[in-house]
Amino acid sequence: MTRRTSAGEIEDLVRARYPLIYVVSPEERRVEDALVDIGEKRNRKVLSWSCTTGLSSRDQTETYGDIRDPLRALEFIAKYEDDAMFIMRDFHPYLQDPVVTRRLRDMNHDFKRGSNYRRHILLLSGVLKIPAEIEKEIAVVDFDLPNQDDIAGIVDRLLASLPQLETPARTDPDVRQRIVDAAMGLTAEEAENTFSLCLVRKRDFDLDTIVSMKKSIIRKSGILEFYETSMDMKSVGGLEVLKDWLKKRRRSFTQEARDFGLPMPKGILLLGIPGCGKSLSAKAIGHAWQVPLLRLDVGKVFAGLVGQSEENMRKAIKTAEAVAPCILWLDELEKGFSGTSSSGSTDSGTTARVFASFLTWLQEKESPVFVIATANNVHSLPPELLRKGRFDEIFFIDLPTPEERGKIAAIHLQKKKRDPSTFDIDKIVAASQGFSGSEIEQAVVSALYDAFEDQVDIDTDRIVKSCQEFIPLSYTMKEMIDGMRDWSRSRARAASLATNDEIEAAQVRQLEI
Repeated sequence: MTRRTSAGEIEDLVRARYPLIYVVSPEERRVEDALVDIGEKRNRKVLSWSCTTGLSSRDQTETYGDIRDPLRALEFIAKYEDDAMFIMRDFHPYLQDPVVTRRLRDMNHDFKRGSNYRRHILLLSGVLKIPAEIEKEIAVVDFDLPNQDDIAGIVDRLLASLPQLETPARTDPDVRQRIVDAAMGLTAEEAENTFSLCLVRKRDFDLDTIVSMKKSIIRKSGILEFYETSMDMKSVGGLEVLKDWLKKRRRSFTQEARDFGLPMPKGILLLGIPGCGKSLSAKAIGHAWQVPLLRLDVGKVFAGLVGQSEENMRKAIKTAEAVAPCILWLDELEKGFSGTSSSGSTDSGTTARVFASFLTWLQEKESPVFVIATANNVHSLPPELLRKGRFDEIFFIDLPTPEERGKIAAIHLQKKKRDPSTFDIDKIVAASQGFSGSEIEQAVVSALYDAFEDQVDIDTDRIVKSCQEFIPLSYTMKEMIDGMRDWSRSRARAASLATNDEIEAAQVRQLEI
């Protein structure tokens, strides 16, 4: 079934004679253009109101510049004798006035039952703030960001306005499509401004400029971060099962996959011991799949104002869907959504509501947004998150096996511009029993500091000595790690080829030594 567009949804509400409609969008001009089109199709006048200009129609045949007070505007609408749609710009602050709220409720009843005219009040705002007493009487529509056709239309308009401009975007459909894809997730005004900046700087549609501006605009929200990394899957030592699973799903967002009958992938939950590659894997997947990696800081979702947290989560989800196909990365998920069970008594249920909206989206989403969530403490995760259907797979990332430790040591030596073949990797592996990947990295870094101080190059013995000075997390937090392993045996899939038993046996041998 094809998803109804936002404009189509508003038109359906108008046809169904909904008196009160709340449209959430920062794009005032684009939404009003759509509402004017709906008014023409449904034979309704369209008038816009703001606290600075009063009421007026688009063609200025009706202007009431003195009606700037919100209550006066509502009284005018209540007495208006014609079929009409009234766009109320930035009306949400006035909803805190009980008199305004009561008048809207009265008008809702009057328009439904006692009116001979088809009138509709559309509250247009960039944020959603509805008092509890009226929320059941208002239909809410989140207006979509521009789709590919909308962005392509902006490109075409700019090209038409600059007939002398020579650019591959005018003749090469592939170039034009890459430009459109790069601008997905921007509002129409942001896209137009970004394209104009490209033309000023380069006299062409420059992908680097578009991506750069897109990053700054996404980061401006303070919730989503456009994460760039040069790390690929070769930067991740071991985890062959996870890598193989991801490799098979690399083309899962394509139309070819849909035609083959494959469902849209939801995402994965990576659980495991700290420092063993969960966050590194998330970064590497974004690079390997060549899709945008967006990091959602769950802590920044929660704001002080009532209703703002829920709005932040909706905004983050809408942005991710607009940028799609993309990867949405939630790091240390258990910290962001901790306390959901006690949310009702600690924060009036805000955490629980935000978490519920995220779970519902995760379960029902049809957009090509692949979610990667990581967590260290599985016992802190709400049980609803682990239910089948939320994620495609739950992987448990354990301490690296001896073979994986060798690969990790070689990777970090290469990063430090050293040739791994000149080191005794087996000796380093033996000295790093029970180490996580990050602890092996720190052992190499520590050995580098020692060698730099002594003004010599790093060698195997210095790394082994550095390992011997470490007390790894697997010993200091043994009880916690044992509990995580016990949980994972029947509830999660191992990310490595080796079993947990093999790793535990290696640790036992080390303790015996």
